[in-house]
Amino acid sequence: MSMLRLPLLFCLLLTLAACGSLHQRETIEFGGDQNAWKTHRAQLEPLDRWILQGKIGIRSPQESGSGTLFWLQRRAYYDIRLSGPLGRGATRIQGDRNSTTLEVAGRPTVSASSAEDLVAEQIGWHLPVDQLLWWVRGLPAPDSASRLQLDSQSRLGRLSQSGWTVEYSRYQQVDELELPQRLQISGHDLLLTLVITDWKPGITE
Repeated sequence: MSMLRLPLLFCLLLTLAACGSLHQRETIEFGGDQNAWKTHRAQLEPLDRWILQGKIGIRSPQESGSGTLFWLQRRAYYDIRLSGPLGRGATRIQGDRNSTTLEVAGRPTVSASSAEDLVAEQIGWHLPVDQLLWWVRGLPAPDSASRLQLDSQSRLGRLSQSGWTVEYSRYQQVDELELPQRLQISGHDLLLTLVITDWKPGITE
């Protein structure tokens, strides 16, 4: 796999949308208790600081790869570090709402005004950057219509939004929060799998 392609996919997970007054445009198809879901959602929406570590893989008709991930989120600022086959050495992505910088060992630093711009410029893929940050928390993004299926615990089990499908197969209890442990994001000939081995909400180093 190209040294740049997979690291750039993690720009999808970077941009933090505002967590204030949200206009929810969601349709719950079936499953769970809707009042319990609203309570669960309200607990997760303010979460904007964390450290998480895990494993991630990407598959497309042309290529596939995997690696490990360290992700620091501090409100709008993010610091993503990749290692293993995915990053092929040290790879780091840093930025905020105004700019994104990609550093890959042995290559010139690449910058763009946004994570989405960087992905488009480097690999030509248009991807839902803002939405993916909500999805990793187990929430639908508030900026477009969504269809939800809740699991038996009234958490998000399956989400359809903007031509993408997100499936949540495992959650983990971290303090007072139930956070995704394993999720798959598919659409537009891509399959992204994330397994989070360590969630530390509220931690910013």
